[in-house]
Amino acid sequence: MRLLAMCTGLCLVFLFVWERVDMVRVGYQVERLKQEKTVLERERNQLHIKVSSLSAPDRVAKIATERLGMAPSQRGQVIVVRVGPLMAPSMQSAPVELRVAKQEPVDVRR
Repeated sequence: MRLLAMCTGLCLVFLFVWERVDMVRVGYQVERLKQEKTVLERERNQLHIKVSSLSAPDRVAKIATERLGMAPSQRGQVIVVRVGPLMAPSMQSAPVELRVAKQEPVDVRR
């Protein structure tokens, strides 16, 4: 009987120690994940800034004209095609406009 009580007590002590060690391990893991989250949030913010700067309209227009030889469309180059509704009259919505640019060969020599 005494042996059973000692074994039970020893098992409870081991269980208590294991629980505390596991809590410390989980605490370290939580701290590591918090640091990783901070690093990832910083990286995300930097990427948002980079996307904003790369997609700025002025920058896109400059690259389009300088590198790709593009120019704004001239009067008469854009044809507007109006598409009527294909649905029943009760389900009609606003007409859709489709803009098509005339394609002319461009001589881009570098």
